[in-house]
Amino acid sequence: MSQVKITLPDGSSREYQQGVTIKEIAFDIGPGLGRASVAGRVNGQEVDLAYQIEEDVELEIITIDSEDGLDIYRHTAAHVLAQALVRLFDDVQLAIGPTIDDGFYYDFDLEKRLSEDDFEQIEAEMKEIIKEGYEIERVELSKAEAIAKMKELGMDYKVELIEEMEDEVVSFYQQGEFIDPCRGPHLPSTKMLKTNAFKLLNLAGAYWRGDENNQMLQRIYGTAFTKKSDLEEHLHRLEEAKKRDHRKLGQKLDLFSLHEEGPGFPFFHPKGMVVRNQLIDFWKEEHRKAGYEEIKTPIILNQELWEQSGHWDHYRDDMYFTEIDEQDYAVKPMNCPGGILVYKDRMRSYRDLPIRLGELGLVHRHERSGTLHGLMRVRNFTQDDAHIYCLPEQIEDELSGVIKLVDTIYNAFGFKYNVELSTKPDKAMGSDELWEQATSALKEAILANDLDYEVNEGDGAFYGPKIDFHLEDCLGRSWQCGTIQLDFQMPERFDLTYIGQDGEEHRPVMIHRAILGSLERFMGILIEHYAGAFPTWLAPIQAEIIPITDDQLDYAYQVKEELEEAGIRVEVDSRQEKVGYKIREAQVQQIPYMLIVGDDEIEAGTVSVRERREGDLGAVKVEEFKNDLLEKIEKKV
Repeated sequence: MSQVKITLPDGSSREYQQGVTIKEIAFDIGPGLGRASVAGRVNGQEVDLAYQIEEDVELEIITIDSEDGLDIYRHTAAHVLAQALVRLFDDVQLAIGPTIDDGFYYDFDLEKRLSEDDFEQIEAEMKEIIKEGYEIERVELSKAEAIAKMKELGMDYKVELIEEMEDEVVSFYQQGEFIDPCRGPHLPSTKMLKTNAFKLLNLAGAYWRGDENNQMLQRIYGTAFTKKSDLEEHLHRLEEAKKRDHRKLGQKLDLFSLHEEGPGFPFFHPKGMVVRNQLIDFWKEEHRKAGYEEIKTPIILNQELWEQSGHWDHYRDDMYFTEIDEQDYAVKPMNCPGGILVYKDRMRSYRDLPIRLGELGLVHRHERSGTLHGLMRVRNFTQDDAHIYCLPEQIEDELSGVIKLVDTIYNAFGFKYNVELSTKPDKAMGSDELWEQATSALKEAILANDLDYEVNEGDGAFYGPKIDFHLEDCLGRSWQCGTIQLDFQMPERFDLTYIGQDGEEHRPVMIHRAILGSLERFMGILIEHYAGAFPTWLAPIQAEIIPITDDQLDYAYQVKEELEEAGIRVEVDSRQEKVGYKIREAQVQQIPYMLIVGDDEIEAGTVSVRERREGDLGAVKVEEFKNDLLEKIEKKV
């Protein structure tokens, strides 16, 4: 039998007989690797351990303790969930069951509406399937056979998916009596799953194929780990995340509300507006120092503009429209076309460039109702946009300037962040040459600023590649907020020019960028990151004065007036309640400082300071407290 050459990731190679499996190679390299292996990657394509190698290949062994291995592990758990559903409910129709970040889900159609009370029964059946230890086998059928098989099982959603496939051979995975069409790979056996390290988490509704005109399906979310301790740690994080849910805290702290009269359109209350305005003031000051000028452009502009920008062809399904004077108009989903008109309003010289125009622009996007989520996913939001128009030789400096500004702003909130370079998508404007030029410029800027980054293939904007910044909050969750997009397309489409040193017209380069991303979403992230306990400079109320009795009310209001004159946000709790109750209420409202005043404080001209986390800090002169607090606010401690 012929020999095949196997090249491993470290560059070494081995020879085996043709037809050798991934599993056999893993055990030949070492018994530890063999036991830990769950799949392989042959010439970049993931395959099962039973895959037979017939020619020379590059091979990577995927182990259960790797990120890819955990994904395969969870994919198998999703199939076990589906098998349990089929066993328990005769009329269940399975749809799809992919893995997601931190877990998996399965969509299904079932006349009975399940609740989380049913999870115990489903989990028990899943454990039984795991204990039964079914070998998981890959089966390949012709397209016609695959359709017939799914019709026989009454799986109409699977039939629809297979009918749309272009492949003439369809792969299935079988474990015991259960069979499901799937690309794979999967674990070799259900017994590799741990019965004490998976959990069904919650139920949701999901339209078939994400289309609200289709059948509403039921979706069960779950997660699985290779160790019980990892599951327990994950469940603890989920519980902590529930406590920090910005929707609940937003209501509890009286920051914002959501109403059926405007789904996806949040209402900000006075305290929420304080936080919002503090963010805006901070944003404006940092941008002023970085050489930006502020503009404001209309919310509604005519259809021709959106056709010229390319949004009409690439973004129309997510836009709102109206008619004015028998002409078609669109509500802006992005700010860039309006900013471009500001640039075009007069002739520009090379001496004027770079021009940095910032805009806190209100945009509207038609998000589907099922995707709306508090402040995190809304239909109208304020983008902290800016567009930079520069000379080609200024690109690197301008990109570095934006990266430094991103770092300054994120550091003010204590955020760590990761960087991602997103490249040309399938549907894109412009030549490959321009895309390559833009992508190279972004890569060079990342390297020049000593940033680690990952490449996200095909996820760029339709007009240019981009750098995305992902914040990490205190629970380790990642949030994509900032973005920098290098654009050679819009200057062409809008015929943007400047007069060069040679007296001729030339094209400027355009940089789109946002740092907070959206004020609304960023506020939601901050609420959860701080669990509602905003740093003092952001807190809606920075100090609460608590008189022990009504006898100290006059002094309390005197202190309030002195602090307010210094610009401190302060309230007096004048209710006829016990001091302990007032303190607890102030702590529930996450007010940074409580100032207790009694007869002793009046006599000494002091306040007894209590910090929301550190507790009693003792009595200090009002002037001393004021100056100390102003310093903390100024330094954004």
